[in-house]
Amino acid sequence: MRVFVTGSTGWIGSATVDELLRSGHEVLGLARSDASAAKLAAKGAQVQRGDLDDPASFRAGASAADAVVHLANKHDWADAEGNDRVERAAVEAILTALEGSTKPFVIANGLSGLVTGRPARETDASPEVGPGADRGGSENLTLEAASRGIRAIAVRFAPSVHGRDDWGFVNWLTAAARKRGVSGYVGDGTSEWSAVHVSDAARLIRLGLQYAPAGTRMHAIAEQAVTTKTIAQALGTALDLPVTSIDPADAAEHFGVVGHFFGQTMTGSSDLTRELLSWEPTGPTLIEDILAGAYTTG
Repeated sequence: MRVFVTGSTGWIGSATVDELLRSGHEVLGLARSDASAAKLAAKGAQVQRGDLDDPASFRAGASAADAVVHLANKHDWADAEGNDRVERAAVEAILTALEGSTKPFVIANGLSGLVTGRPARETDASPEVGPGADRGGSENLTLEAASRGIRAIAVRFAPSVHGRDDWGFVNWLTAAARKRGVSGYVGDGTSEWSAVHVSDAARLIRLGLQYAPAGTRMHAIAEQAVTTKTIAQALGTALDLPVTSIDPADAAEHFGVVGHFFGQTMTGSSDLTRELLSWEPTGPTLIEDILAGAYTTG
């Protein structure tokens, strides 16, 4: 297949491009800068210039491909409403290009807010519906497109998609620990996160493109639950820093934006995903990655 990948030079996107190319697929990657275009070209991928503020570039890339993986997101925490609006417009552009084609379309989402009190399951529908919802309600918008002749698939990522060069949540926790001189956890540290190595997440995306039926929700989750205290202890060991509890009232100041998420339990099951696609994670665990220096050594 010729696969159009948005967010193709980002953390998960880069691993996905590598996985697709290794598996014999062609990749058309969205690039908004000369540097991103050069990275894609160096891997042997083709380039579609554009960005999230240019829906026409999404429509053009989707029209020129046999499949689409949408991983791009602004992650603009200061303008959530604008971020959601742009996301919905980009997804609508892709859906317009794919309508009636039976082509696969994989869209990214997270676990936050899906359910409370238990791990999220693949059978749990997202509560985010409509243009004003989180991410513009893009997961539901996409899955509903199965009725429009699109093989629509959602992939929900664990809050920690980890590995060397990860820029996300655990990287921010590492930065906070270095800045504050302690590795902290929120409250009693019993909040839990699911986790998956980036290589396993990329392989799941490729399997979903190839084999998942329309309407599938895939969970990119290797470890169902790692306590936030365990994460903080591993970072403390890797950084040779003391480990301490941070009062929930002080979490935002201590950790920055990640403090809001670090105090939450965000977990899910991947049992149905593994059964459907014969996906078995093989990468290191989150704690193994931290202790091996993935976040603390160059």
